[in-house]
Amino acid sequence: MVDLHQEFLDTRCFHEARIDRRSADALIGLAAGIAADNTINQQEAEFLKRWIESNMNHLDDPVVNILYRRLADMLSDNLLDRSEAAELLGLLKEFTGLDLSKTTPFQAPTTLPIDYPAPSLAWENRMFMFTGIMAYGPRRECEALVTERGGLIAPSVSKKVHYLVVGTIGNEQWLHTSYGAKIKKAVELREGGSPLAIITEEHWQKSMFG
Repeated sequence: MVDLHQEFLDTRCFHEARIDRRSADALIGLAAGIAADNTINQQEAEFLKRWIESNMNHLDDPVVNILYRRLADMLSDNLLDRSEAAELLGLLKEFTGLDLSKTTPFQAPTTLPIDYPAPSLAWENRMFMFTGIMAYGPRRECEALVTERGGLIAPSVSKKVHYLVVGTIGNEQWLHTSYGAKIKKAVELREGGSPLAIITEEHWQKSMFG
């Protein structure tokens, strides 16, 4: 699978050793605590980055690699601006599976309702939506690739959406997280007869790059 941004390997946190389960659990709890008030400031972002550097030196899980790399990019100029803070808050919510209207995380499913067999993708005037954490890079860059090929980006899940692309990042160690409201809504629409396909980022990348 294409990893143009080298977010799996090009990070000082990467190591071949297995993640310490307790550190991973602690990171999920820490991220959930930071995101719980629905805001995030620079001090919190800097603390989270330092915590990852100090506590997860033997890191081979791509979820944390992505989180750390995005944090490093956002703080590279020593300023977390408003748009970066909003993006980071969204990333932490997806990372933890935290439903801020409740006091406990979502119960995670063990499988995703991906279309099988995966459909052939068309681009021109087709409506795409992305959910989850993308291995390719920030979601806005994935969306730009679609629009460059004549596709459209949906503002929300609806009957107008043709493809919901589910981010690759996540594995059996991260069943704390839920596949979320977007996929739930997409499943309901699909079961109701809408021509909406739920596809993996891997399939999207293969269709995009060959």
